[in-house]
Amino acid sequence: MAHPESTDVVIVGGGPVGMLLAAELAGYGVRTLVLESEAVTSERPKATTLHARTVQSLARRGYLPAPELPHPGEEVSTVFHFAGLPGLRIAAPAGEPEPILKRPQADLERLFEGRARARGVTVLREHRVVELHQEADGLRVAADGPDGRTLFESAYVVGADGARSTVRELAGIASDSWPASLSAMMGLVRVEGPLTAGWHRTPRGWVTAKDAPDGSTHIRTVNYAVSRADRGQMLSLDELCRETSWILGQEVSMAEPRWLSRFSDFARLARSYRAGRVLLAGDAAHVHFPIGGQGLSTGLLDVLNLSWKLALVVRGDAGEGLLQSYDAERRPAARRVIENVRAQVTLMDPDSRFDALRSLVGDLAVQDGGSGHMSSMISAQDTTAAAWSGTPSAWEGRFLPNVALQTESGPSDVVRLLRGGRLVLLLLGAQGDGHQEAARKWSHVLEVVRAGPVAGLPCEAVLVRPDGYIAWVSGGDDLSSAIEVCLAGFGTTG
Repeated sequence: MAHPESTDVVIVGGGPVGMLLAAELAGYGVRTLVLESEAVTSERPKATTLHARTVQSLARRGYLPAPELPHPGEEVSTVFHFAGLPGLRIAAPAGEPEPILKRPQADLERLFEGRARARGVTVLREHRVVELHQEADGLRVAADGPDGRTLFESAYVVGADGARSTVRELAGIASDSWPASLSAMMGLVRVEGPLTAGWHRTPRGWVTAKDAPDGSTHIRTVNYAVSRADRGQMLSLDELCRETSWILGQEVSMAEPRWLSRFSDFARLARSYRAGRVLLAGDAAHVHFPIGGQGLSTGLLDVLNLSWKLALVVRGDAGEGLLQSYDAERRPAARRVIENVRAQVTLMDPDSRFDALRSLVGDLAVQDGGSGHMSSMISAQDTTAAAWSGTPSAWEGRFLPNVALQTESGPSDVVRLLRGGRLVLLLLGAQGDGHQEAARKWSHVLEVVRAGPVAGLPCEAVLVRPDGYIAWVSGGDDLSSAIEVCLAGFGTTG
């Protein structure tokens, strides 16, 4: 092997989570390398749903269009489901993008990769990580590629390499897991027999069918009668056809199979998202049954929480302890997703003993109104962050809605202010000189914006994190103390 190549951060895994992280880090000036085992972006049908909080966050970081100004005056809602039960609506506040975005995972991966490469990220495909060694001042990563084994040195490594994460295993990060209770299959095929698009529940399980633009059909089956441990075995068209026909109770003919696979409701949650200089994101940290479209959104929100923190630490603008807040904020969010998914799996069990429960939950979903508990949970709009003050107000830790702002530079809003990726101190109204003076010490990481008063924000000043969450508001601890506590080291270093 030649002399090792050196960089600031090595990201293992070039899916949408890894590529978004690479683009974000590079935007902060962090030297970033992506190691991806696949030669090209996979066109296999995967996730297609981005939920409200993810859509809102990606718009704030410039990956999705910003809403038009001036803002509409009413919230927007979209019909969704819970455990296949219709009637749930997902709502977004006025001024935010549509609450649900349908976009293929492959398209997002290409978008993020293009942004990453444009910012100078090196992407090495067909490179599989085989060794990982932590040292006092960094890490060494060995990867096998087309030209043999290559050694890389970096300050940090992030495992975004999926459910069977090599990084998680090499770093020795333990996990909690929930065993499979059902068997599921998936395939993109051409259906020649009677099968309409939609959700089909029978006493034997579920079949979902979604028409693809090319005339093929994306089929998923869920069989509650067995919980096979053969996920690694290849799935044949004949087996998918038999399973679909058995669940539906009628013969279904299929041809021209593409991307056949098995899956289950096995779930895993890493016990820590960090082991020294190694961090996990996306499916490497959490995996669950793909119901409700929450998996991809959860992984992308991991990135938007981690990226600015890791960048500040790498650049020396924050203490290493800031990374502790990543695990503290994101791991509980993933656990909540796993728990609501497991609840949905139970509700989907076709056994008649769950009929009354399904009826009750279905009624609750309809009554949720679009911004109640269930819709906020599914869309991650109920997620909060850590407050930076010792005596925080009720605002701290909440996501700042996209309010319109009249700044000294003209009309703007929260989405547009956060596109620079910095902490933003909003000074609202004529007051705020004292807060601006306190912020001078942090001018290398913080942007000060003066704006007129905002209805619903009864304070002189608001400090907003790059991921859109409120870190501090005036009226409690002074600004300098709050920033000092967080950036100098959130809690203890790991």
